[in-house]
Amino acid sequence: MSPLGAGLRQPDRRSCGAACMVMAEALTPPVEDAATLAPRFAERVLATHRRLTSWRLHGRPQLPYPRALGTPPWAVARELGALTGRRHRVRLVRHLARTAGPPSSGALYVGSRLLPRHVVLLVGEGRCYEPSSGRVLPVDGPLGGWRHRWFAITPR
Repeated sequence: MSPLGAGLRQPDRRSCGAACMVMAEALTPPVEDAATLAPRFAERVLATHRRLTSWRLHGRPQLPYPRALGTPPWAVARELGALTGRRHRVRLVRHLARTAGPPSSGALYVGSRLLPRHVVLLVGEGRCYEPSSGRVLPVDGPLGGWRHRWFAITPR
């Protein structure tokens, strides 16, 4: 059984990006069963958050980023690249028209008009894993209570 839709929620207010990365890893073949993932989900998310906000990631230095602000987009791009074997890029989509529609894989940063505040994992077909609720939702509506898109992390 896929872990999507299992109600696996981020354990605190700043670990949405890390929760998305744990879910991305669980969805990478062989897909991890929800029953196996659930007991240690919070622990894995918090450990992933510490790793993603560290000075080094996958053996390379990265710009420092305060953990209190969440997960930096460049760390999400690097982590998705390590999971998929494909390089990912961070694109500012804040002021782009929505004519092209949402990307089908990667991650999306959303927030207020002023700041990005939340990360969701794109899972295809216009849907995403939304870590604050643990649900799969359509990408075209509010996500985690936020309406404005900021960054798309997509394969190159």
